[in-house]
Amino acid sequence: MLSLSEAQKAKFGLELATKRQEHSDLDAAIQALGQSQQADPMVILRLKKHKLLIKDRIVELEKLLLPEIIA
Repeated sequence: MLSLSEAQKAKFGLELATKRQEHSDLDAAIQALGQSQQADPMVILRLKKHKLLIKDRIVELEKLLLPEIIA
């Protein structure tokens, strides 16, 4: 397990919170566009792809910050 300094933990914690908010915002935007009659399917597809990239980063950050509990 990689040992992180308090400054690194704070930096990654802030990034994690930011990415979670961005993920939530994209989800809301995708839902709103999906309900619109004039929504461009390519725009929705790009937003979904970006949302997946953000989710991947969230998982990476959680692995760095949250200890793995072995039951």
